[in-house]
Amino acid sequence: MNKDILELDGVIGGGQVLRTALSLSMITGTPFRIINIRARRSRPGLLRQHLTAVLAAAEISGAEVEGAELHATSLVFRPGPIRGGDYRFAIGSAGSCTLVLQTVLPALLQAAEPSRVQISGGTHNPAAPPFDFLDRAWLPLLRRMGGRVELQLHRHGFVPAGGGALEAFIQPSPLMPLHLTERGEVLEQRADVLLAGIPGHVGERELARVGKRLQWPDADLHCTWLDQEHGPGNILTLTVACEQLTEQFCAFGQNGVRAEAVADRAVEPLRQWLTSGAAVAEHLADQLLLPMALAGSGSFTTTHLSEHLQSNIQVIEAFCPVAVHCTPTGKVLRVEVVSRA
Repeated sequence: MNKDILELDGVIGGGQVLRTALSLSMITGTPFRIINIRARRSRPGLLRQHLTAVLAAAEISGAEVEGAELHATSLVFRPGPIRGGDYRFAIGSAGSCTLVLQTVLPALLQAAEPSRVQISGGTHNPAAPPFDFLDRAWLPLLRRMGGRVELQLHRHGFVPAGGGALEAFIQPSPLMPLHLTERGEVLEQRADVLLAGIPGHVGERELARVGKRLQWPDADLHCTWLDQEHGPGNILTLTVACEQLTEQFCAFGQNGVRAEAVADRAVEPLRQWLTSGAAVAEHLADQLLLPMALAGSGSFTTTHLSEHLQSNIQVIEAFCPVAVHCTPTGKVLRVEVVSRA
């Protein structure tokens, strides 16, 4: 084993382990080798969105890469200096634009010059956070930490057609610690349905189910029809703005799945989050950990220790001079990032 290269196993945690490793490798200058990439998935190895993330990270850092090909289950990545600039990345499928962006964004915050990043592919992919989640839930917290980022959606891209496009403007900026131990009182709530090439009654039924189960008034239920050429596609998002943060839960329409069942897939995790008293739910917890590690400290409460969160902790502790402590407290899990420097 080459002691100069960090050795990682991607058997648990899916593509999250790879994306976190790419981000932190660029930032710390630490090369890594990863094996068993997405080994437990039905289609193991690098899919297009993962390969695009690898190639994007390589372009931004001038990295030397071994194994950057579709379906590869191992990879070696040796980064160079991070370079800000004007970048365009095309996934070539409905693979997630948002996950590619989240791979390169932390590194570009530490570049010497501003960056513009344009990514085409899937902006609303069931296997990834949709654009709306980044825009309404994740990005506001990153800005509170000091991140200077603007995000624009130019075109929706659903599975399987893709064709979506987003753009990010990133100013170099250090991140500050953030502590989210409680969410505060609910200030606003809304349900949004997007329909592209899908009959309108589908959205009406999804919203009716949300209104019935959550007792939300009609004024909080919204439906938007996109041009048919953007689809076919259907997503339901439930957004809850609280005093300390905004959370969002989503569900995607699928062939053979009733509209009411789609609504239930978004309603259930929202209700569990509200009942738990945790500040952030599962997906936002996964995505706050890396910025907090770069800030040197931070904390939040969440509902439980997910597999993604656990594997993310292991990668972050391998690259960064921080320790992550998880402590069950009543109905919530307290996650604290502390410096080891």
